[in-house]
Amino acid sequence: MNSQLTHHNSPLDVRSQPTQTRHMFLNMGPSHPAMHGIIKIVLELDGERVVGADVEIGYLHRAFEKESERGPYNNVIPYTDRLNYVSPLINNFGYCLAVERLLGIEAPPRAQYIRVIMSELSRITDHLTCVGASAMELGAFTVFLYMIKAREWLWELVEAVTGARLTISYGRIGGVKADLPEGFAQRTRAALEEVRKVLLECDTLLTRNRIFVDRMQGTGVISKDAAISYGITGPFLRATGSPLDVRRATPYFVYDRIPFDVPTGQHGDNYDRYLVRMEEMEQSMRIVERALSQMPEGSVHAADIDGRLLPAAEMVDEAKMGRVAGFRQVRVEVEPTLEGSTRPSHRAINAKERRAVLPPKEETYGNIEGLMHHFKLVMSGHGIRPPQGEYYSAVEGANGELGFYVVSDGSDRPYRVRVRPPCFTIMSALPELLVGGMLADIVPTFGSVNMIGGELDR
Repeated sequence: MNSQLTHHNSPLDVRSQPTQTRHMFLNMGPSHPAMHGIIKIVLELDGERVVGADVEIGYLHRAFEKESERGPYNNVIPYTDRLNYVSPLINNFGYCLAVERLLGIEAPPRAQYIRVIMSELSRITDHLTCVGASAMELGAFTVFLYMIKAREWLWELVEAVTGARLTISYGRIGGVKADLPEGFAQRTRAALEEVRKVLLECDTLLTRNRIFVDRMQGTGVISKDAAISYGITGPFLRATGSPLDVRRATPYFVYDRIPFDVPTGQHGDNYDRYLVRMEEMEQSMRIVERALSQMPEGSVHAADIDGRLLPAAEMVDEAKMGRVAGFRQVRVEVEPTLEGSTRPSHRAINAKERRAVLPPKEETYGNIEGLMHHFKLVMSGHGIRPPQGEYYSAVEGANGELGFYVVSDGSDRPYRVRVRPPCFTIMSALPELLVGGMLADIVPTFGSVNMIGGELDR
């Protein structure tokens, strides 16, 4: 009897079975730290190579557009703070500009310069956050600390002007809430010099760092034609070589009076997007410095005819008692964040348009006409009433073209407010950026998108 076993005929012999390979499906997010808690990517992996990606959004839907239809035009401004909450000033001014064009009014020159200055400071803080957080996710924690330190200096400037750091509600239809505080120009120039030192340190740590360059170069690549077909704008598009910038293509405010360069890349990869943002911060600082030197003067502090300031609380008490003689000449002393509401600054930073601009505090508390003017603009059913029509207005946000499409039916409430958020189009192209790359490349690529949830899921 043959005692040899024929292993090749045994069903238990694994060598006789055909080799099978299967792709693995992996949920990355929304709890993954790099996904900001609000994005889920369903990945199809062949080993560690990405062969499929399905991006899911909607975890932070805020109903911005629907809420904008429920109240008067000015009530939308606090909601715009929560779009891109890293650079909220740009959102404020973009919405105000759309309504102003619908009304056919224009903010005074000083207000336009203030808008440019505050927008560019916001752009720098946004880029500092994006580059710093992306570097941290790749292990460069020191760079993150340095850039957050620099961002803190700029947020202190924002707080000095607006009274807040993040949810600022500083824009007003026809102008801004308040004038720049005393000594703001000198303080800003000093802060920008310190920011430049930080950026030089971070450039030394990152730009020629072998580990950082190897992780960034050649990853997250998108061509110029593909980026344009997706509707991508901002630093993401400019990294592909296209110089499109709303500030240059369709100038608004006073950007046409201030020279600046538009940095571009060549390869459309994560490394070029990093370089573009680093150079854009330098260009924004130059814009701020030039705007400070060009801005027309506007009185901030002034005394009354007796050579003293009248405290706001005292003026209110006097008005309640009917003792308002001479209030036409009185100038009131208010808290710093309301200084733009007094008459001398009011003329410099707000349009002379009674249909849309609240009167200064002196007139509101000092005469019946001013009180009626104020009351009409804040009373439900009255307020700002643009003529029937529609207008689309775009500004250059930190991530690209930020557009507001406002439709008026002639009432005191917007019939429709549509937002064109720049990071939404980039997120739509994210699968194309990820497929073909490695699992480890997802973190730097997603970081370069600079996705802001409040803007994406508006």
